[in-house]
Amino acid sequence: MLVVPRTLSGFKDRLPKEAMAKEKLLGKVSKVFQSFGFVPIETPHLEYAEILIKQGSDEIQKELYAFKDHGGRDVALRFDQTVPLARFISQYHNQVDLPFKRYVIGNVFRGERAQRGRYREFTQCDFDFIGSNSVVCDAEIVEVIYSSMESLGIEEFTIWLNHREILNGICKYFGVVEKKDIQTTLRVIDKLDKIGEDGVCVELKKELNMTEKKIQGLLKATSIKQIGSSDEFFDEISPMKEWNEELKKGIQELEEMYQILSSLQMDRDTYRVNFSIARGLGYYTGIVYETTLNSLKSLGSVCSGGRYDDLTRTFSKEKLSGVGASIGIDRLLAGLEELGLLSDKSTNARILISCMDEAYFSYAHALAESFRSSNVNTEVYPEATKLKKQFSYAHSKGHEFVIVIGEDEYASKTITIKNMTSGMQLDRLSFLKILEIIKE
Repeated sequence: MLVVPRTLSGFKDRLPKEAMAKEKLLGKVSKVFQSFGFVPIETPHLEYAEILIKQGSDEIQKELYAFKDHGGRDVALRFDQTVPLARFISQYHNQVDLPFKRYVIGNVFRGERAQRGRYREFTQCDFDFIGSNSVVCDAEIVEVIYSSMESLGIEEFTIWLNHREILNGICKYFGVVEKKDIQTTLRVIDKLDKIGEDGVCVELKKELNMTEKKIQGLLKATSIKQIGSSDEFFDEISPMKEWNEELKKGIQELEEMYQILSSLQMDRDTYRVNFSIARGLGYYTGIVYETTLNSLKSLGSVCSGGRYDDLTRTFSKEKLSGVGASIGIDRLLAGLEELGLLSDKSTNARILISCMDEAYFSYAHALAESFRSSNVNTEVYPEATKLKKQFSYAHSKGHEFVIVIGEDEYASKTITIKNMTSGMQLDRLSFLKILEIIKE
């Protein structure tokens, strides 16, 4: 009996066009990371289960892929790249220089409900600073996010900023003081865009038995968002510094970060404070980030993160501060496709060489070798079939040029080339002349 070929629910195959687009995006963001001095590391997909258990939110714990391996050990697939980093830096901090700046690109796994741009296996591109409490690090993370979005050709985006101490301070001001209750409150507030104000009210009453008055006050405070300039915004929220020390610290650190960013050429409209940004993972302790595409807000955050000063305490008595963010490449791909910013090509080769007779393949492959040596990706069609079929193949895959080798070209060792965009054809030219035309 034949097995039906099908893809597991929540997982995804990528055809060449999409796989090439993803590879291109990864190459671009890697260059950005490297330009800031971040270095690559790798960690395994599988970790001991105890490494991952209780590190994320309750929701993530429910989504964890955990099982026993062939040796009877309790293991789990990583659900993000940050917890493995905490284990890595605790294990190897004597072998790397602090502060340590790393980036990592790899797949993670969460057994959540699949939806647009969100799968159970997805690729994360993380970049992190470890070993410094300086707000300078937090500011640089914003710079990297900004540079990454620009490198991908995204012009309309917003980096939303908040601080966990601001949220902690607001909660305490309205009578939510226990750590677990604050985490519950923030988890519910983080759902504001998904379930709306009424839904948040219902959940807070159910989870914490809060009064309507306190809920309304809490929602009003956490709905504060920067609309105008940063100077005007920080003047408006300045009285909140008097509410408690947590709020004062959070607002002051955001002000310090804005002071650093104000000296740069970055468009100031692309980063704004939003008190409703809570971030779902429980280990963030300072500034947090979420990046959305302005014309596709329903897509959700395409790059998010924050400071996590307490994360390494699970693995080490030595406190190692960290701050970083993660680009969700799969969700970003879905957004770029919807915006029409992805290429239609399904080939990396600029040139297709077409032979009219099998006797000409030796010349075709010699030509291809010469083009590749000149950094021009080149493909040879493997059969001497009808030209119409070969041109159709080139058009479908997106080759820029087709070189046709017929009897005259083979005899004179010249090249006839057709531009697939303009339709212009040039007959029996030398290799160097063709190379000059292609590289113009």
